[in-house]
Amino acid sequence: MPVNKAAWIMAPHRRLEVKAAPYTEPKAGEVLVRNRAVGINPVDWMIPILGRQMFKWLRFPLILGIDLAGDVVAVGSGVTELRVGDRVLANAAGTIQSRNRSSEGAFQLYTIVLPRVTTKIPDNISYEEACVIPLGIMTAACGLFQKDALALELPTANSKPREEWVLIAGGATSVGCNTIQLAKAAGYRVVTTSSPKNFEYMKSLGADLVFDYHNKNLTKEIIAALKGKQVAGAMSIGLGSSLMCMDVLGASQGKKFVVNISAPVAFSSVKGNRLSLPTFARLGLTMLRATLAMRGRTRRTGVQQKFFDASSVVDNEVGPAIFNDYLGPALANGSFRPAPSPRVIGSGLENIQTGFDIQRKGVSATKIVVKLD
Repeated sequence: MPVNKAAWIMAPHRRLEVKAAPYTEPKAGEVLVRNRAVGINPVDWMIPILGRQMFKWLRFPLILGIDLAGDVVAVGSGVTELRVGDRVLANAAGTIQSRNRSSEGAFQLYTIVLPRVTTKIPDNISYEEACVIPLGIMTAACGLFQKDALALELPTANSKPREEWVLIAGGATSVGCNTIQLAKAAGYRVVTTSSPKNFEYMKSLGADLVFDYHNKNLTKEIIAALKGKQVAGAMSIGLGSSLMCMDVLGASQGKKFVVNISAPVAFSSVKGNRLSLPTFARLGLTMLRATLAMRGRTRRTGVQQKFFDASSVVDNEVGPAIFNDYLGPALANGSFRPAPSPRVIGSGLENIQTGFDIQRKGVSATKIVVKLD
């Protein structure tokens, strides 16, 4: 039997420890992947800080990690769409409440994944490139296509151009890069925000209009650009963009709904791996103020906003529509690109904690990646 190792979080507020881990055979409807590269997301380092304060269902010790790419080494009964030897990317579901088991965390050599959120990757895309996709595209798909979110038309090979616009605040983020591409693939036109250094990158991914998010006249300029156009809604990605999105939609024609996928506070400001009582109080007050501000903006503009947890895509029809039906062919024909670019910081599970520390300081138009050869 192969030997498995993992980067464990043994208890809340602790740093990762690389130790032996069980080698788990796939059950019916599951697949076992030998990971070759993993990506690091903000939620990965937030869980050790917040512990059960936000993720009450988690049981420690546990194995974190969502983004992975590797090789299928075993398939459970009933799995027909994947075979041993397939190169795949997958959204690891170990920390999702409906799954909640360490055998499904990405930060180990062997991970159990679900076929419904797994995609074959073509030979011309490396594992390091592929592993930047899973959580970004899952979150993008949740906001754009889920029935209780923007409920846009799903992308197909024959999607026709639509004269409807989607506002994506935070285009250079991991989620933003995927949201731009999915919205364009579904035929919608895209207006987004980023820093000027990323303008051309945003356009290369499909954005029709890009605005500098530092611009003090940002809201007025986007409103002017969308005058007379039909808007299908907005996605707020990143701290502080929800109110801008609400103001834009309030002054525009079309759907008055903002999908919010970011917390209204910056947990990167927390010192160390534990929330002190003063910091907890400060963040709580900030969240309360932000909530009240958005309620006030809803009354003034008529625009609704809602926070979404993208994990719901694992259990609904959007997951297989994107991971099984759309993404594989789109990667193969080049119409969808792995984005943002991977920044490989090393090889081996020992580098994942370093990746946490780097990601926590903030990155733009890139994703921190660790190889697992």
